[in-house]
Amino acid sequence: MKNFINTITLRSAAVLPCLAHTFPETHHSLPITHHSSLTNALPAALRYAMLPRGFMMRTRSIWKAVASLSIALFTMSTAFAQTEKPETKATPPSTNKTEIITLGAGCFWCTEAVFQQIPGVVSVKPGYMGGKTKNPTYEDICTGTTGHAEVAQLVFDPQKVTLQRILEIFWNSHDPTQLNRQGNDVGTQYRSAIFYENDQQKEIAEKSKAAAGKEFSKPIVTEITKAPTFYVAENYHHDYYKRNKNKNPYCQVVIAPKLKKLGLQE
Repeated sequence: MKNFINTITLRSAAVLPCLAHTFPETHHSLPITHHSSLTNALPAALRYAMLPRGFMMRTRSIWKAVASLSIALFTMSTAFAQTEKPETKATPPSTNKTEIITLGAGCFWCTEAVFQQIPGVVSVKPGYMGGKTKNPTYEDICTGTTGHAEVAQLVFDPQKVTLQRILEIFWNSHDPTQLNRQGNDVGTQYRSAIFYENDQQKEIAEKSKAAAGKEFSKPIVTEITKAPTFYVAENYHHDYYKRNKNKNPYCQVVIAPKLKKLGLQE
């Protein structure tokens, strides 16, 4: 069914730009909450399409029917794309030009928002790592019983930003002296952690931790562990701050001040 919809949508999408003036709402992506348009548009389209030729008195009516059907199929395809959960899989191998490091620094919404702005960081993906439960969901993580930490997996270009620099930002972006919490976010899922990919990264992380320890009055409790399986978080966690900074008060109360402190764009 999904493949059929995508095929029809690709063909019908060609007429959508032409309908922008007649149907302004099609000029933007149709959110998942617009499922009601499907119920309204599809019967109308079928009603027009099934009329005998003698009743098709006006060409405009036919085009309205085609437009309604196109919009409906486009909406359904968009809904499928937004509700799919990313595939959970092991950490992909890094290329010769990039490396991977996975960091736990409290809520992964915060960690993602910080490192998305760092030049040389190619991508940031929120997820779960370090626990015993396979394919955990966010609901599982929130119980604090899976053993997983909320993490952000970074793919970075070491020619543009070194791991040492990334870890400097990591220490400054959270309080690594707090055990199993960050502020009001309490639980093992919010622990401070560095999950390395190889011995070289381990050595860099340990030296960085020792150097950072001189800047804090309390001992750093950050764990440094070989990276196990990484489980990608659900779609709605991705780009969370970008999409919700004016909607979720947590973004303004917790994330925005952190970005400001680091000299990053709020």
